[in-house]
Amino acid sequence: MEPEPESRSSARPVPLGISAGWLLLDMALVTTMQAIVKAEGETYPAVQLVFLRSLVGFISVAPLVWRHRRKLTSLSNIRGHLVRVAFNSAALTLNFAAFAALPLALVTAIGFTRPLVLLVMAAIMLGERVSRTRFVFTALGFLGVIVMLQPDAIPWNMGILAAFGSVLFGSLAVVQTRRLAGESTVILMLFYTVGLTLLTSIPAAVVWVPIPWSELPNIILVGVLAQLGQYCWLQAYQKQEARLLAPIGYLSILFSGSAGWLFFGEIPSLSLCIGAAIVVLTTVLSTPAERWLKNRNRA
Repeated sequence: MEPEPESRSSARPVPLGISAGWLLLDMALVTTMQAIVKAEGETYPAVQLVFLRSLVGFISVAPLVWRHRRKLTSLSNIRGHLVRVAFNSAALTLNFAAFAALPLALVTAIGFTRPLVLLVMAAIMLGERVSRTRFVFTALGFLGVIVMLQPDAIPWNMGILAAFGSVLFGSLAVVQTRRLAGESTVILMLFYTVGLTLLTSIPAAVVWVPIPWSELPNIILVGVLAQLGQYCWLQAYQKQEARLLAPIGYLSILFSGSAGWLFFGEIPSLSLCIGAAIVVLTTVLSTPAERWLKNRNRA
């Protein structure tokens, strides 16, 4: 789970096409990782895959961890950091479990509801002011979820519960990150990597399934692709405004839908496509609609 992109960047902007290219490359890498997780999830517990993914990430940032070791061991709000990592650990583990149990496109579409859930949480838990317009669009977005899931046709199994649980804990992690707004971004990322590895190590050891040498490259590839994807994601957002890149991010459902069809024979239903479109449109259009209404009231 990447940190939320900032809406403004102190770095000089690059052409949108270059940033979009980095973001599309991130989607391709992450979708490949998700496909491997889905395939391996039939054999290995989700928490074991999360631990191995985070272990690869920990090894890659070990030099930075050593360089900032004093800051990491002298944090003033250690409890807040641990709560954030715990939420992220739960979100990632549930996300991996969902990918193993559900079509890739369905999990991705359910993930689109996180901004909607986060808006409600920010209003309740952080006291952020949310306009009626945004609440209306949020309600419409959840109607899209109902269309997408077809409650009368799709059985509510553990996979769907895991997907929504991932959205819930992922949103809680973002809320907790906002509460740590004064902390250094580097420290937040390093503590996340170290904490995720440590927190998932014990449950992973409890349910550990031995990995044959022939399967080891795929398991390692999950961590490598996650790290490369995060690098591409940061390259995309580092020198470009988030508002311009956010709509492009919704193309991830095309990547996951294509991967599901090619590798697992999954064909997205019409209701999934319509529901996902409603969720995306309500999320994208809420800000312009809110701005238009404000200008109209001032006139």
